[in-house]
Amino acid sequence: MRTKSIKKNKINVVTLGCSKNVYDSEVLMGQLKASGKDVVHEQEGNIVVINTCGFINNAKEESVNTILEYVQKKEEGDVDKVFVTGCLSERYKPDLIKEIPNVDEYFGTTELPALLKALGADYKHELIGERLTTTPKNYAYLKIAEGCDRPCSFCAIPIMRGKHRSTPIEEVVVEAEKLAANGVKELILIAQDLTYYGLDLYKKRNLAELLEALVKVEGVEWIRLHYAFPTGFPTDVLDVMNREPKICNYLDIPLQHISDDILKSMRRGTTKEKTTNLIEEFRAKVPEMTIRTTLIVGYPGETEAHFQELKQWVKDMRFERLGCFTYSHEENTHAYNLEDNVPEQVKIDRANQIMEIQSQISWELNQQKIGQEFKVVIDRKEGNYFIGRTEFDSPDVDNEVLIDAAKTYLKTGEFTTVKIIEAEDFDLYAEAL
Repeated sequence: MRTKSIKKNKINVVTLGCSKNVYDSEVLMGQLKASGKDVVHEQEGNIVVINTCGFINNAKEESVNTILEYVQKKEEGDVDKVFVTGCLSERYKPDLIKEIPNVDEYFGTTELPALLKALGADYKHELIGERLTTTPKNYAYLKIAEGCDRPCSFCAIPIMRGKHRSTPIEEVVVEAEKLAANGVKELILIAQDLTYYGLDLYKKRNLAELLEALVKVEGVEWIRLHYAFPTGFPTDVLDVMNREPKICNYLDIPLQHISDDILKSMRRGTTKEKTTNLIEEFRAKVPEMTIRTTLIVGYPGETEAHFQELKQWVKDMRFERLGCFTYSHEENTHAYNLEDNVPEQVKIDRANQIMEIQSQISWELNQQKIGQEFKVVIDRKEGNYFIGRTEFDSPDVDNEVLIDAAKTYLKTGEFTTVKIIEAEDFDLYAEAL
């Protein structure tokens, strides 16, 4: 069946899941473009590549539904070919082939050369850092490592992404320089685990040395750290953060829980006391630091007492940024051997209670910002407002600064200084100075 009126041989890459998948899609698109292919991101094309997520139930459902949607389009003649890559197909390839056979081919997370070949392109080793970025022009994700060696009981990432592999410092710097040359001003460092960076290559945790190299890249104004693991955190990173103005006073460090019983069962390699001391050390060494964390509620065996302990700890720690997820029972993980014994509604109620506490904390912290001045980057214009962020906020997940477009004209991608005039739970209103 012929496809209807869509330009021939245009490859549409569809990205699902986390920022690490966004990065992988950008690398794929860079390779395709280098082979002379016509490639777009989430627009119309007669060849579709779906980069899937397979992390937790909701993400898996979204990935399966997206595959089914494009298979339907293929059957109706709206697209010619559908290829599937990423975490879902790494984890469930045999099942997917059986359940959704009308996909042209499935590829895992490490099969980029084979995927390119199927798309009629060659894998070019020399293309370090050549990506087609899909984020707004002022920021980009920079993946410094792949895979994970941590044994967390609830997590399927090592199954899908393999062992930890750091990217050499010089390669990361080359990529950062290419991004900066294309106008990127903010680098968001990502990995399954930033804390582990360098152990495999340099036999020591080398994140601080990598940061020292990246701050020398001209054109980059902000460097942001995402996904650090609490156990074995290299505290020399805090010294670099304090010393180097380019490194945002911001750290994303998923802590997951605080009850010693749950942490032990989760195989997190830490305790309530150690975690609390670590957060206190962060705040003592970098007083300006904003800490973002994520928590899991409803883990097998989480009692009301464990949950109350977690709630109290969230109140005591007053995190600047916090997200909360309900536990997802994932096959082939260590925790899958445990009984998933917290009812779904209880999980949802617990997550809502945590987020209610957090929204009050966030409101109180935001009120303190009224009257203060901040440097912000303008990400976009939406309705009557320019939308910006401070160094304490990451795109898509954190607070935003809204500036009345009727009063001031601002350019997206540029930095400006603003004064906060009003504050809500998660949004700040400001006027440009």
